[in-house]
Amino acid sequence: MLEPRQPTVDPADRVADAPSDNFVYRVLPRAAWPYAQLARWDRPIGWQLLLWPCLWSAALAPQWAAPSAVHTGLPDLWHLVLFLVGAVAMRGAGCTYNDLVDQDIDMQVARTRSRPLPSGRVTSRQAKLFLVAQALVGLFVLVQFNTFAIGLGIASLGVVAVYPFLKRVTDWPQLGLGFAFSWGALMGWAAYWGTLGLAPILLYGGAVLWTIGYDTIYAHQDREDDALVGVRSTARLFGERTKPALTLLYGGALALFALSYLATGWTSPGPAWPAYAGLAVGAAQMGWQIRQLRIDDPDECLKLFRSNSLFGWILFLSLVFSSLWRLSFPGA
Repeated sequence: MLEPRQPTVDPADRVADAPSDNFVYRVLPRAAWPYAQLARWDRPIGWQLLLWPCLWSAALAPQWAAPSAVHTGLPDLWHLVLFLVGAVAMRGAGCTYNDLVDQDIDMQVARTRSRPLPSGRVTSRQAKLFLVAQALVGLFVLVQFNTFAIGLGIASLGVVAVYPFLKRVTDWPQLGLGFAFSWGALMGWAAYWGTLGLAPILLYGGAVLWTIGYDTIYAHQDREDDALVGVRSTARLFGERTKPALTLLYGGALALFALSYLATGWTSPGPAWPAYAGLAVGAAQMGWQIRQLRIDDPDECLKLFRSNSLFGWILFLSLVFSSLWRLSFPGA
């Protein structure tokens, strides 16, 4: 059997920390490659991590024990599709915006100086036009929801706009990323109910702590370069204390997720046992990350960072299984 032909990627077209065998190099024309790299289409982990809080919230919302509520208990499939498209578009727009703001810093960091803007393969004007195009896709997705969810989605832009500047003024830029990347924990609920409540707010808080944790792991790849150019991060702040810090962050995230489930009306684990079982499995996955972490090994840091998509799957599927269990055994 013939092996599928791999794309030939000239080193000049590459980004140092991105795979060269991604589908974008097989599907897209060479002229589109720099834009795919700007949007990080060759690194899907980013939009996946942005998507998970949306899907958790969309799966949790229909199970709220609201008085006189009429619902199936299963997430709205159309909402899941919209969140998927929106996550890809807005993650791409956010990365493009971030690269525009950080051109001067990216030129000084080994891992990022080969990106399209600092390497000169895309001009600032071209990047801005591409940013607008992606934002318009995100806007199209947003207006499919109810008025409350639209307003909530627009409110997130303030957090997104501030985030790239935080690394210059605080040791906690990962907190800003947490506020932005966890917004979907509010959106899924708002899209279903047209309002917010305690459950999605607790879910949001848990997602923020989770994001700080995994992005701290990611930031350890650049710790030395960041110190040279003056970029601040929780990786530099925690240093050798990263494992205890992750224990607190991940432990806090799990506690808030559990409280979110309680606020949904699951005061006993019986009918919602798959959701609580999912938290237990997720806790084991987080514990594995902490045990495996070697902060001076960039490859290991990247692998553990990417493993957080598995955590996203664990929570989402456990929530869906909880819905199915409650529908199949309503008296359980």
